[in-house]
Amino acid sequence: MNSTPEADWLNLLIGLLQGAQLQLLRVLDALGLVQQAHGQPAWPWARKLSGENLLIDLGQARRLGLTLVVITAALVVFVVALLWRRRRTWRIWGIALATLLVVLAPWPEANVVLVPAYPTSFQQRPVGFTADAIAQGRALYATHCLACHGTDGRGQGPLAATQPVWPPNLSGPLLWRRADGDLLWHVMNGTRDRHGAATMPGFGKLLSDDDAWALIDFMKAQGAGESLRAAGLWAQPIGPPDIAVRCEGRPVRMLSSWRGQRVRIVAEGAAADTAPPLEDPRLVTVLLRPSPTATATSAPTSANCVADSPNAWAAFSLVAATTQLAGTQFLVDRNGWLRARGEPGKDAWNDDDLLCRTDQPPRSVQQPLPQQDGLGALIARMDAEPVRFVKGGFVH
Repeated sequence: MNSTPEADWLNLLIGLLQGAQLQLLRVLDALGLVQQAHGQPAWPWARKLSGENLLIDLGQARRLGLTLVVITAALVVFVVALLWRRRRTWRIWGIALATLLVVLAPWPEANVVLVPAYPTSFQQRPVGFTADAIAQGRALYATHCLACHGTDGRGQGPLAATQPVWPPNLSGPLLWRRADGDLLWHVMNGTRDRHGAATMPGFGKLLSDDDAWALIDFMKAQGAGESLRAAGLWAQPIGPPDIAVRCEGRPVRMLSSWRGQRVRIVAEGAAADTAPPLEDPRLVTVLLRPSPTATATSAPTSANCVADSPNAWAAFSLVAATTQLAGTQFLVDRNGWLRARGEPGKDAWNDDDLLCRTDQPPRSVQQPLPQQDGLGALIARMDAEPVRFVKGGFVH
């Protein structure tokens, strides 16, 4: 995803902005200069550097990138001038040149680069995106959100028309355009329009921090599934719900612990004669069952690893937008993103199964692999087109 050269430098720029702000917050926290909010360091300012706007306005992004280069050069000149001891006049000229560079830098517009921030803007869920949290969030969504946002999150609930403004479509790009910490703030404190009028109530008195994070996890999983249902692909990258996995002769471990390796997740087939795929040295195979204690309904499996989470089946059904998960397969790339889905009954993988993709051909794969090796072709393309996803305007 986002495999063009322009996207490469833009992701790098946005990543630098995110990293600089996050490190600044950590330093301030270590020095005891910031307060805590929801158990994590609180961003102390009302503004933050925006990556989202830079995605929209590439001209301002280029100006900001060039400004950073000029400022770096100015700092180098300034330091050299201070250290120069032979001629005082050269030091003065060096300091003057550094000042001139800063003044002449093509500064971007402040209202584009700086956006409103919240104390939680740089916070993330401590335990990650998990199947158990999605199950918890599903129940909370039914209680607190369904009446307005609807069963599918599209904002068509029975009380939607009674709200001050129509509820947003949670199945669109909204959840991915905002940082997780901003979503947390809105869930707990509500939202307001430009005039300060409340457009959604806050649930801080009804939900714990863990509840709010679980609700966000469910909405992300639901949004991914609805995107797949509507467009036939995951319009925004999403990782697999994290689950406990039990491997033969080894301690239980989390699915996320295999990051750095490719993973194939296979939902056990419904028919007794449906054999799971054989182990493949190119990836780790994990078998999903309707429940961890369920008796195998398929032929004996060679997969040594089985999901040991009671909520795994429901979570993957939600992301895959199906109530008939049996026989479905998923491919997860080395960076932990869901990339492909194999539908039940298909004999082989093909390019159409790559559901998290760019429309441009891969740059580093010159010749397609033989058609008979559809899985190999998908693996090659996943490796050639790594996900460069921007979450809330920042590299995620």
